[in-house]
Amino acid sequence: MAVTSSSMLLRNFSTVGRVAQSVRVTSKIFFSTGELIRVLPYTRSSRSICSTRAAHNEEAAAKAAASVADTGAPTIFDKIIAKEIPSDIIYEDENVLAFRDINPQAPVHVLVIPKLRDGLTTLGKAEPRHVEVLGQLLHASKIVAEKEGILDGFRVVINNGVEACQSVYHLHLHVLGGRQMKWPPG
Repeated sequence: MAVTSSSMLLRNFSTVGRVAQSVRVTSKIFFSTGELIRVLPYTRSSRSICSTRAAHNEEAAAKAAASVADTGAPTIFDKIIAKEIPSDIIYEDENVLAFRDINPQAPVHVLVIPKLRDGLTTLGKAEPRHVEVLGQLLHASKIVAEKEGILDGFRVVINNGVEACQSVYHLHLHVLGGRQMKWPPG
């Protein structure tokens, strides 16, 4: 009978253990060398692997978007405002447009944007002249929450810059709801 060391077993378990993610017990394994190890269930789910990949993709998208942020070129949001790209519009007035996010992070995930960028690519670039439209964006977020039936519990998020994974340089608010939010986020 071959003797298996605990380190070899753990190395093999970490590979094979991914298949047996439903293991719920802590086992004691004794080896002929007298070593005792506890085998714990492998806890990294495919969801966390996907989340890690998604986070990396979001970071890459944010870096790519930042490289062309101040070129003045039309963003995807400018094309949605111009109705060149279809969207599921939830709310619209003369200054604000709200539509469903194509990559929702909650059962309700709506983006609220100013129709005129006016240099407002990030919240960090807001100036006193933007005070009125910033207030309109927040009020529109409340209207969206009301229309979507989440007025009793929703979150408004603004990603500002590369480190916050902003991927479209046209200021936008994310209205998220329809599930229990956790704290802290991120």
